[in-house]
Amino acid sequence: MDIKKKDVDALNAVVTVVISKDDYQEKVTKILNDYKKTANIPGFRKGHIPMGMVKKQYGKSVLVEEVNKLLQEGLHNYLTQEKLDVLGNPLPKNVTEINWDNEEFTFEFDLGLSPSFKVDVAKKSVTAYKVVADKEMLNNQVKTIRKQYGKLASKTIAAKGDEITGTFTNEEKGINKSTTIELDSLKGKPQVKALVGAKKGDVIVLKTKGMFAEDHESQKHFEVSPEDAKGLAVDVSFAVEEVNTREMAALDQALFDKLFGEGVVTSEKALKEKIKEDAEKQFAQQSDQKMLNDVVESLIENTKFDLPKDFLERWIQVSGEKIMTQEEAKAEYIRSEKGLRYQLIEGKLRAENNLQVTFEELKAYSREMIKGQMAQFGQLDPSEEELDNIASRILSNQEEVKRLSEQLNSNKLLEFFKQNAKLKIKEVSYDKFIKDAYA
Repeated sequence: MDIKKKDVDALNAVVTVVISKDDYQEKVTKILNDYKKTANIPGFRKGHIPMGMVKKQYGKSVLVEEVNKLLQEGLHNYLTQEKLDVLGNPLPKNVTEINWDNEEFTFEFDLGLSPSFKVDVAKKSVTAYKVVADKEMLNNQVKTIRKQYGKLASKTIAAKGDEITGTFTNEEKGINKSTTIELDSLKGKPQVKALVGAKKGDVIVLKTKGMFAEDHESQKHFEVSPEDAKGLAVDVSFAVEEVNTREMAALDQALFDKLFGEGVVTSEKALKEKIKEDAEKQFAQQSDQKMLNDVVESLIENTKFDLPKDFLERWIQVSGEKIMTQEEAKAEYIRSEKGLRYQLIEGKLRAENNLQVTFEELKAYSREMIKGQMAQFGQLDPSEEELDNIASRILSNQEEVKRLSEQLNSNKLLEFFKQNAKLKIKEVSYDKFIKDAYA
């Protein structure tokens, strides 16, 4: 077998594979001899079929199959040995032109070559948010906790800050929903004014428009679809069934112990410090993900290289379960080009900076995950044997291995960017982070 590559340009090449009779004859002859012994052909006893008849009946199909096996194996080995970094798969150029009556066969394949480029993660600065729990958030969290662990007391007449339970109805929109609303949570001042002074048995007509700050709150309280909740503007009747006030829980040791365990928190100041610590851990996960996304976008935008576009469109056209039209393949290329560019960038970063995940790292990561989950259920000191057994069961599941590998890969990349990317740290409150980052 003779295989040669000819470069068309920096991104495209043609590989020519020549398979001669010496490459396939021995294998073809052996298979035909086996057929001669086992084939059933009318008019001949089994094992006494003339070889000429066997060749006539099976010769070409055996030849085609064996040559194709040699071709695929030879092409794969060549690409591996030559360490060719190709995109997609080789595309055959001349399959329909092969004359299987010949003794020597020549096959040609188009290759799309991976471009040569450099990745500079510090080329452009990216904002990395440091989200802090500010004084207002801490006070609101303490208030929420005191409400949550407080007691409900029944009232006759509603006042600001109270909770009212009742049923919203509107025949036109099919609204018939029993719910509880906190007057302090309502955005609409006219609605609050109408409900202050309400008592059990009252039926009050309210406008839905502007009642709640978010559409999802309208969806919940009126039990309507997300589409109907968006900008809902109808009149609803609200039949009052209960009026309650919530007596706030005292900030005492009993509450602290209930929240965090005995003696962990001993004062309001320590409570706020604990809330701040826990909240900022959660904020860090969100800000890290935002930073990771932004660095990726920056790398895609600022790492310039060409791709073998025509080749990739042809490959997309024929590589799926269903053959695409040329127009469909062009559209799919446009949709997938950005992802392909990042795959190449990420692959280069991982190869050049040793960011690949090893099995030992995956095992250690799974053990830490298991320890964290067990701690949540009070098992604070599992044995090494117990951790190993659970980790082994998890890592025997391919879906779990894939999921954990993706998490660990993402973590490695995140830490690499934190150390090497050009990051501009911006300290903000959580509300400011949401406004700046996702507006």
